[in-house]
Parts: sequence; C-alpha cells; structure tokens
Amino acid sequence: MMTKNAATETDTQKILLLCGIVSSLLYTLMNVFIPLLWPAYDSISQTVSELSAVGAPTQQLWISLGAIYSLLVAAFGLGIWQAGQGNGHLRIVGLLLLVYGLVSTLWPFAPMHQRAVLAAGGATMTDTMHLSLAAVTVFIMVLAMAFGAAAFGRSFRLYSVITILVMLVFGVLTALDAPKVQANLPTPYAGLWERINIGAFLLWVIVLAVYCYRIRKAGTRS
Repeated sequence: MMTKNAATETDTQKILLLCGIVSSLLYTLMNVFIPLLWPAYDSISQTVSELSAVGAPTQQLWISLGAIYSLLVAAFGLGIWQAGQGNGHLRIVGLLLLVYGLVSTLWPFAPMHQRAVLAAGGATMTDTMHLSLAAVTVFIMVLAMAFGAAAFGRSFRLYSVITILVMLVFGVLTALDAPKVQANLPTPYAGLWERINIGAFLLWVIVLAVYCYRIRKAGTRS
C-alpha cells in the first residue's frame, strides 16, 4: 500500500510532467494568437523574435507569457529528473531542460531591435546578447534530445534522432536568413523555417512527457 507521503510525491511528479505538455501548448498558442495583435506582422516571413523586439506592439505580452513558458519548462525538467531515477540519461535530460527553462528567463533582458533599426545601424548590446542566448538555448535543446535518444527504447531513439535532424536542417535555413533580417531584406520563409524548428522541439517535449508519465504510472503499480 502506498503511504501518504509517497502518494503526495507521486502527485507532485505528475503535475511537474504535465508542465511539459502545458508549456508546449502555451508556446503554440502564443505563436498562433499573438501575431494577430500585430496586423503588419507575417508569421511566414518574420521570425518569432520579432514579436518581442524593442518597440513591437506585442513585446510586453510575449515577454509576460514567455516567462510563464520558461518556468513551466523548468518545472518539467525537475519532473523529468525525478522520473529518471535509475536512468542516468533521463536524469541528464531533466537537468538540461531545467537549465534551459532557467536560461530562457533571461530573454526579456536580451531583446532584438526591429529590422529597420538594425539596418540603420541601431543594434546594441542586447542584440548581441539575443544572438548569444539563441545559440545557447538551441545547443541545450539539441543536447537534451541527444541524451533523450539514449534514455528509452528504439522507437523514441529513432524519433529523437529524426527530430534532431529536422532541427538541424531548418536551423540552418533560419540561420541563412539572419543576415537578411539585420539588413531589412525580404525573408519570404524565415518565419516558417523557424516555426518548424520550434514546433519539432515542442512536440518532442510532449512525447517525452508521455513516455515519462508511463514510467511513473508503471512504477506506481509495481
């Protein structure tokens, strides 16, 4: 029979794992509805970062919801770390996601400027910080998926590898458009490439949460 403390611990872990699913759904909704508040914004040709750019009408809302997203991911990382007892690779995944969530709370301090400002030479230290933070977070994301690939069986390993490949391909396509963004030149599909990249990671988080929930449920029954 499960003790009261054990039941409480199990319920807490369940909530933490659900935070992963909620975080991905929240970020998806942010990408769907926030652009609607800026009629001049085009999700296909403009990057996600432009929604939180200095002076953008959507900046404050994106920052506020983004902070919630970051904390949800950090909580999810803690849940993964707890669920990974006996699974070293999974524990590392949890730690990486926890770090990813905490690092993501720094985004409000590193906003980019809008394209016209960048093209006119108005870039500041925050733009440099923005690019650096993007590189760090993407590295952590890919590293987490790499360790995640080794945490479960063949199916999840294959899925993780495919996800990593998708992110690498569309990450390169997004990076190729970066100079055009700074020069205020047309980027017909920059937003699409980046959103495919982000969407692949968000879906991976949901799948990871489901896998870990199954482990937790099986452990509860045993």
